[in-house]
Amino acid sequence: MRAEPGARGAAAWVPRCCRPGRTEGAAATRVLCRCLAAMGRRARDRRRQQQQRQERGGGGGDQAGWAGGYPEIVKENELFERYYRELSIVPAGEWDAFMAALREPLPATLRITGYRSHAREILHCLREKYFRELQDLEVDGQKVEMPQPLSWYPEELAWHTNLSRKILRKSPQLEKFHQFLVSETECGNISRQEAVSMIPPLLLNVNPHHKILDMCAAPGSKTAQLIEMLHADMNVPFPKGFVIANDVDNKRCYLLVHQAKRLNSPCIMVVNHDASSIPNLQIDVDGRKEVLFYDRILCDVPCSGDGTMRKNIDVWKKWTTQNSLQLHGLQLRIATRGVEQLAEGGRMVYSTCSLNPIENEAVIASLLEKSQGALELADVSSELPGLKRMPGITKWKVMLKDGQWFEEWKDVPSNRQTQIRPTMFPIKDEEKLKAMNLERCLRILPHHQNTGGFFVAVLVKKSPMPWNKRQPKVHQKLLQQTGDTEVTAANSDNGSECITEEPTLAEDEESKKMQELQNSDTEQSKKEGVCGPPPSKKMKLFGFKEDPFVFLPEDDPLFLPIQKFYALDPSFPKMNLLTRTQEGKKRQLYMVSKELRNVLLNNSEKMKVINTGIKVWSRNSDGEQFGCAFRLAQEGIYTLYPFIHARIINVCIEDVKILLTQENPFLSKFSSETQKKVKDMAMGSIVLKYDPDPEKPDDLQCPIVLCGWQGKTSLRAFVPKNERLHYLRMMGVEVFKAKRKEEELESKTEEEVQHRLAQTEEGMDVEDKEHDLVTKMEAEIGNPLYLPPNP
Repeated sequence: MRAEPGARGAAAWVPRCCRPGRTEGAAATRVLCRCLAAMGRRARDRRRQQQQRQERGGGGGDQAGWAGGYPEIVKENELFERYYRELSIVPAGEWDAFMAALREPLPATLRITGYRSHAREILHCLREKYFRELQDLEVDGQKVEMPQPLSWYPEELAWHTNLSRKILRKSPQLEKFHQFLVSETECGNISRQEAVSMIPPLLLNVNPHHKILDMCAAPGSKTAQLIEMLHADMNVPFPKGFVIANDVDNKRCYLLVHQAKRLNSPCIMVVNHDASSIPNLQIDVDGRKEVLFYDRILCDVPCSGDGTMRKNIDVWKKWTTQNSLQLHGLQLRIATRGVEQLAEGGRMVYSTCSLNPIENEAVIASLLEKSQGALELADVSSELPGLKRMPGITKWKVMLKDGQWFEEWKDVPSNRQTQIRPTMFPIKDEEKLKAMNLERCLRILPHHQNTGGFFVAVLVKKSPMPWNKRQPKVHQKLLQQTGDTEVTAANSDNGSECITEEPTLAEDEESKKMQELQNSDTEQSKKEGVCGPPPSKKMKLFGFKEDPFVFLPEDDPLFLPIQKFYALDPSFPKMNLLTRTQEGKKRQLYMVSKELRNVLLNNSEKMKVINTGIKVWSRNSDGEQFGCAFRLAQEGIYTLYPFIHARIINVCIEDVKILLTQENPFLSKFSSETQKKVKDMAMGSIVLKYDPDPEKPDDLQCPIVLCGWQGKTSLRAFVPKNERLHYLRMMGVEVFKAKRKEEELESKTEEEVQHRLAQTEEGMDVEDKEHDLVTKMEAEIGNPLYLPPNP
């Protein structure tokens, strides 16, 4: 949701030098090192200040700790209570329980990444180790309740606890648990996400072949769920579906990139557009250009956020009906743009973290009315059993911030008609209203299952939107496009008409009437309400200019030594390899799925791509003397592994422990089997594979694939710190002491980098060496370029 007050804070800011594609070269490396050192100093200063405040008694007391640190804000708002009492969104007799729940802190919730092969291992570790340690534990005089699984989330992969985030951070008894949560979150194995926020992706019913658009995606917790669903089968490295995650805020897009990157998927693309005018994209289908329609669309729109009062305490004093009145038009435009791009038979989920019908039922009713039967609300009452929900309402009124009520559009005086629009009122035609089935919407009330407030509506598209049916067809030669202008595709081979959702440019009377309505130019349009799509907007490009995405040519000499060195399978899709460098030496190789390649190649001029692809190889000049200048990257190893037929060493669990706990262990420390396999293998990048032994149930029972490097007398793993800690935890190795060394390691970062640069071997490419060094330092300190995102 866009309503979180802290969403634009430190977690959303990324230094320019640290953005994707910005860390190459000597100058950038030095800037990066200084940046890392400064971030470490600032973090230590904050910790010291916090400790000093606590020693002086500035913690705010027990109540302040459990309330998340907002004791000065009075949780009262007379207008809020009067408004929602009058609308009767809360069942009779439950008002006091509803208000009491809003005044309580929101439980912390976490979700285990379901598609990972280690999901079961993480769940076992949580239950048997960390949750057991919480039994009979008291913090600030209050007993810690045992975490409980969310009854409606599949396979017990989501849990909630009464521990607030502040308590988790400051309590010594919970330090291990907190470190576990932070580390596993950075690895992408756990997401700290509000419970109700998990609902929309589940109701999308995503399959691995679906093309998905997430219209307002930042900060990315729902996007992560969608990626998980695409990769439901871990044995398929390239699912046919993909996720295009969009956000209008350029800075928040980088937070979105960080969230998505944790899942290491080649099927995610982050773009930066205004969702209400996001351009139609084209794809190549058997040599023909066709407009891309999405099988699933998540429309989680910006909202007033009064369902988040339990965690965003500021909402109590800032809440007014004006917020909803100002957002209604934007929400309707975004939802309309979404259904335009939805494929027939596709499903779109509209959601807000608001309880207000002006932002919820009013938007859905207006959308259904102008769709003229093209859309219908899906009945999802049988989905997510165990989730308590209230049906959508059919009657509501509109209130101004001064408390004045209006029941119908005709009652609104002319001087208020810029604040209040016809689409904010319920439909008066009883027959039309009944056909809309607004009761199929879901409203989640906080006191029913100890959650935040939320609204969800699931829409199914039965036919093209009415304002698109009369658009002309374009055969063979495509129209030239600028900005947000789209084209239609020719008839398909089977003779069926391929109708596309072109932008509306007010070319006929209906479009002109809609233009007048949106601009409030005529009284007649005000009486009629919304009867067509919103006017198109010119696409705006803003923010930082990103490096280009350049696909590797089929005859690129760079690929041949890579293919030979790793004995890549002939089926390896080398055409899907790309770089972020148009000229000069290629330092990183990324990979996308075939379907995303199609999208990138056909839309480079009209789409602002922030990030896509998963890193699979990194240049390492040391490797050139062994036959390949590119070493494997851990981020993409699970994608690459099915295609690699050479340089694979199967290791036992004791070998894995050595690799993950020692920096550069000698070969003599490994098992005799591993030493034999390494003996006849040339030096360079390797794959280290662990397969579980079913006859040893006490050992780790999920496979592990690691990137490694074989030296003359040693063997090492190239694995980021948090991922190392994750694997060690799963193997039962105590890793808590690693936390103690973090500050010392951060303080030495800059000094160590400068020292190592001074020791660069004579004749070696300095920029290559620096880049490899930065990669290594990122692995050692856990890549702290981004702060952990808010759930």
